[in-house]
Amino acid sequence: MLCALPAADPYVGNRWLLTAGVVLFVVGGWVVSLCLHEFGHALVAFRGGDHEVAVRGYLTLDPRRYTDPVLSIVLPLVFLLIGGIPLPGGAVLINHWALRSKPVESLVSLAGPLFNLAIGLVLNVVVLFAPLPEGLQMAFAYLAFLQVLTFLLNILPVPGFDGFGVIAPWLSREAQAVAVRVRPWAPLVLFVLLFAVPAVSSVFFTIGRGLFDVLGGDIGHAGDGSYLFRFWTR
Repeated sequence: MLCALPAADPYVGNRWLLTAGVVLFVVGGWVVSLCLHEFGHALVAFRGGDHEVAVRGYLTLDPRRYTDPVLSIVLPLVFLLIGGIPLPGGAVLINHWALRSKPVESLVSLAGPLFNLAIGLVLNVVVLFAPLPEGLQMAFAYLAFLQVLTFLLNILPVPGFDGFGVIAPWLSREAQAVAVRVRPWAPLVLFVLLFAVPAVSSVFFTIGRGLFDVLGGDIGHAGDGSYLFRFWTR
């Protein structure tokens, strides 16, 4: 997990106001990033031949268009609050038969995680160069770190995640059939491992911190933002 604020907490006097601001900013930014993730899938699918995504409203950035609000927004936020792990939201419906080629199918799946990575990079640039108040620096940095974790989680080649969607078009029919059968359970098994097996969680967060650092992230501010965002654990 991320580091916490030191014992000599410099924010004691206004901690609750600061906490409320960080929570509201991160929750709002997280919902927007979920929409942009799905928008990325839809945009590449539209360019790749599936024009039905426009009819379904997936190019509007309206969160109500993507899927059930509970599965797409509420549950990811609950998982985020409980363990700091960004659960993927619901996916847009893609007509894979309309896509022009296997490379396009792979790119459609890859587009969502790449949008998260791009959002994380932009947020890090803002923290590095914009004269933000310290509270906003924490909120921006923690939201950026969550985008990096979202990228890592989604890019895993596990049925039900975008990483598997990248390789699925190139697999045999038999392998794809097996993936369909395990798809409902594979994400659940992964999240159990992340929550229940410290070694797995440690590796995941270590890789996340490394990539966050490569993108210019401030792990100190991200850790402070995490501490404030998950206030109920203190």
